[in-house]
Amino acid sequence: MPDPTALDQATSMIEKAWAQPIEVLEVLAVRRPCDDPLLRSAMHIRTALAITDNAAAVHQERLHALTRPGYVPAYYELDRLVSSAADLRVALAESGAHVQAIRRVVEAREASSTADRGPAASLSRAAIARSGLAPHAPRRLPDQPVLAAAVGPSAPASGPRR
Repeated sequence: MPDPTALDQATSMIEKAWAQPIEVLEVLAVRRPCDDPLLRSAMHIRTALAITDNAAAVHQERLHALTRPGYVPAYYELDRLVSSAADLRVALAESGAHVQAIRRVVEAREASSTADRGPAASLSRAAIARSGLAPHAPRRLPDQPVLAAAVGPSAPASGPRR
C-alpha cells in the first residue's frame, strides 16, 4: 500500500472532524457557506492542497523519468533535472503548509465547539456584547451633537458689520 499523500491526510482530518464523508462536506460547503465558515475554509485549503499535491506528483514522475536506472541524462537535461527537484521541494513544502493550515482549522472548530458548552460560553457572549464588538443596529450615541439641517443661505443677524 502506498504512503498516504498530504491530500489523503487532510481528507481524513476533515472527515474525522465533521464526521461525514468528504463528498457530503463539499456539497455543504458550497450550498450553505454561512452555516459553517470553518468547513468552507477547510474545503478551500483542501482544494489548494489538491492542486499542490498534483503538482508534486508531476514533478516526482519527471524526476523518476530523468533518473531511471540505466538512463544517463544528457547535458541539456541537467537544468531540467535540477529545476524539477527544486519544484518538487517547493510543492512538498506547500503541501505541508496546507496540511498544517487544515490542522489549525480543525483545532479552531474543536475549540469553538467546546467553548459553546457550559456557562463560560454565555459569559463570553455577554462580554462580547458589552465590549461593543457584537454586531448591532446603528444608532446615534448620546454624546454626539445633533446637526442642524440647513434651510437656506445664512443671512447676517443684524445688518452689515463694520
